[in-house]
Amino acid sequence: MRYRILAVGLAVGLAVTGVAATAFARPSTQARSHGTELSLVAYTTPREAYAKLIPMFQTTPQGDGVNFKQSYGASGEQARAVKAGLRADIVALSLAPDVDTLVPDLVDPKWKKQSYKGMVTNSVVVFVVRDGNPKKIKGWNDLLRSDVDVVTPNPFTSGGARWNVMAAYGAWRKAGKTDKQAQANLLRLFENVVVQDASARASLNTFVSGKGDVLLAYENEAFFSRMQGLDLQFVIPKATILIENPIAVLKNSPDREKANQFLRFLRTPAAQQVFADHGYRPVVKSVETRNRSTFPVRPGLFTIDQLGLGGWERVQERFFDPDSSVMARIQRQVGGSTG
Repeated sequence: MRYRILAVGLAVGLAVTGVAATAFARPSTQARSHGTELSLVAYTTPREAYAKLIPMFQTTPQGDGVNFKQSYGASGEQARAVKAGLRADIVALSLAPDVDTLVPDLVDPKWKKQSYKGMVTNSVVVFVVRDGNPKKIKGWNDLLRSDVDVVTPNPFTSGGARWNVMAAYGAWRKAGKTDKQAQANLLRLFENVVVQDASARASLNTFVSGKGDVLLAYENEAFFSRMQGLDLQFVIPKATILIENPIAVLKNSPDREKANQFLRFLRTPAAQQVFADHGYRPVVKSVETRNRSTFPVRPGLFTIDQLGLGGWERVQERFFDPDSSVMARIQRQVGGSTG
């Protein structure tokens, strides 16, 4: 299914890539200068959504007087920065394994037992293509053609890139390929990758600059390009993976109750609609139903657990260990980085 993204103005803001993990935005000026200050450390793509959500929270009784510091960057790098000492009250990362790296010292092992299994938004992997889709890219096998240049982030820094890898691998397995054949196709795919940026937002910027025929991206990143006035199209392949984005409060937060109130706010229908307006698939059922026409169900949609690989814990080790995994081997063969 292909969606036309119409240009509605000048492309602004794309020069803002994921900022360094240690670079914080100024505290919000929409809350009173006194009171609680929460530090939100997040991956790059929901930055614009949080720019709307934080002021909304500050107008509630729970958010009155609460200021925020915000840090955005590649999901894996953000998790490592928090582990190394970057102050955080809340982490909003791209995928569960990045939160799990903070367990048990910084995040409670039961974080997945909170509402919606610890998730705050969903998305799917899509193909962002050039105007008119001149290479006629529709499915995963098209990415293996010798005339197709692919842009995707580095899977050892970007959570989005790991979703891309597992979407490709899973789609080929669902199509009847063996594990060995699907791995061979991953190698062929990464032989066609022309740029591996550190984050999903940086890869979008690279694609917009003119590199590549197709960008592997979150569906919400394609929506973001529309909000920036870019004339891009994207294709949702028939078989793709459901991206599930986690959020958690740190155990050592001095304001855990206030941080948890913010998490509960993010799962209200009003907040979930803001996420939907920014291209994220809501986790709250009523909001998902309301936005069904915007986010169509694909016939081959699958989750990481449905691949029969033991979930993210085992997938992380088997596919993304920097020394001995499937993608480490592929990166060495194509000259990519594993750190």
